[in-house]
Formats: sequence, C-alpha cells, structure tokens
Amino acid sequence: MEAAKPAAEARYLVFPGDLRVSKRAFALALLALDALLVSLIISYVPYTKIDWDAYMSQVDGFVGGEKDYAKLEGDTGPLVYPAGFLYIYSVLKFVTGGQVYPAQVIFGILYIINIAVVMFVYSKTEMLPWWAFSLLCLSRRVHSIFILRLFNDCFAMTLLHASLALVLCEKWHLALVIFSAAVSVKMNVLLYAPPLFLLMLKSMNLRGVLSALFGAALVQVVLGLPFLLSHPVSYISRAFNLGRVFIYFWSVNFKFVPEAIFVSKKFASFLLFVHLALLALFAHKRWCNIGLQVTKRVWCSQA
Repeated sequence: MEAAKPAAEARYLVFPGDLRVSKRAFALALLALDALLVSLIISYVPYTKIDWDAYMSQVDGFVGGEKDYAKLEGDTGPLVYPAGFLYIYSVLKFVTGGQVYPAQVIFGILYIINIAVVMFVYSKTEMLPWWAFSLLCLSRRVHSIFILRLFNDCFAMTLLHASLALVLCEKWHLALVIFSAAVSVKMNVLLYAPPLFLLMLKSMNLRGVLSALFGAALVQVVLGLPFLLSHPVSYISRAFNLGRVFIYFWSVNFKFVPEAIFVSKKFASFLLFVHLALLALFAHKRWCNIGLQVTKRVWCSQA
C-alpha cells in the first residue's frame, strides 16, 4: 500500500489549497484551450501567403501524370521534397480544392494532434515539470507555421514526434517506419537520425537494428517507386539534394550574415562542422550518460 501511494500521487497535480487535478485532465484542458485559440487564429488572423500556392502547383504537375522531378516546379522554384510530400499534399488538394480556409482547419487539427503527442512524450520521460506543459500552447511561431503558413514541416514534425512516442513505448520497428515517413515529407528530419541511431544501438541487438533500418529503407523505396522507376536520377538528386543552396531572402536564423557569406560553400562547410562537433559533444556528454537512464525509467514504469 505504501508503494502504491506515491504512484497514485504521481498522477495528480497539487495546486495551492491542496487542490488536486489529474495530469490527464490538466493536459486535456490545455488542449481544449489551445483548440479554442486555434479557432480564433483561423477566424481573425490573416493567412500568410508563402508556400501553399507553390505546393499546389507542384501537386498539379504530379496529379497530371508528371513523374520527372526535374519538371515539377512551383511559384517558389523546383520541387525539392521527397515523394511523401507529394502524396500528402495531393490528398489536401483533393479535399480542400486548393482553398486555404479548409486547409487551415485541417492543419489546426494536425496542430492539436502534434501538441498532444509532444505532451505524451514529455509525460513519459518525466523530464519536464507539468506546469511547463502550458508553454507548449503559447508558441506564436508554432501556431503560425501550422495555421497561417501550412508548411510541410507540420506533417514532418508530427510524424517525427509520433515516432519518438513509439520509441518510448518500445515499438522500435514501427517507430522507424514512421520516422522514415517523416523523412519522406521533408529531409530535415534526418538531423534527428544520429541520436535515434545511438539509442537503437544501446537498446537493441544487431539483428533488431538491421531489421528496423531495413524497414525504414523499404518505406523510402515504396514511396519513391513511381519516380525511381521512371526518372531515378532526377528523383534522388532533387528530393535528397544535400548540396542545395538556400535562398537568402527566406532565411530567418541567419539574417545577420551577409548574403555573399550565406550562399558560400565555406559557410555551409563551417555549419556542417559545427553541427557534427555538437553531435559528438552531446553523444559523449549527454546521450551516452542519460539516454539509457531515461529509457530504463520509461520501460520500468511500464512493468
């Protein structure tokens, strides 16, 4: 009975006046309030026209039967996302007719799903105090990306967070399938691959690691098959172009850097070096020290 008492108390938040609220009810209340905020944003905040029209133009070419990635272009340039992006936005085009308002409603629902999954991840790891969950619902940038810009990042990150949730539930093979699906929407998700691979090595045997990686690779092959069979070089070079130079005008984080430096190969190489160095530092100082502890804590709580 003594052991059961702390476990029961862990499911509740204690507010001043000894008011107890279950953590699940607290999370649901936050999601309900955030859903209300989303509806207000859709109703009263003007949509920011950036990429939606370009996405729809790229989808039109694909729906029209074009399988050559070199010929799939939109208002902002050539298509540079893998096949999963095309499939998702083709469905959106069919459902919404290319109209912004119904798309915003769909992305609003996707936003709530994403926040719910992130809350689940944080609750599983117990690395974040519960009062801080409210901060997840207050990000102006996240609301804007999902509801006012309709970026493909929204689907990519929701799938990524779902894969992390599955990792915490020990569903490694399904997690890698979902992770690969996220990569098929936007290649940036590959930035999460090094720590995920490290966790796999620490938590699975060699056969498990290889079979999970095979499943992830199979997803890419199946999704890209129509393009790989017709124009393989065009698809791989466009959808997985690691040497692509980004447009300075659309930069957010590096506006302080002069354009000549921003588009240079030396700057790209420097950023890659810094990124790899930080990965090595985190692997040595953080992931190898606490990664397995967090995983064990989650798994032991399920036992």
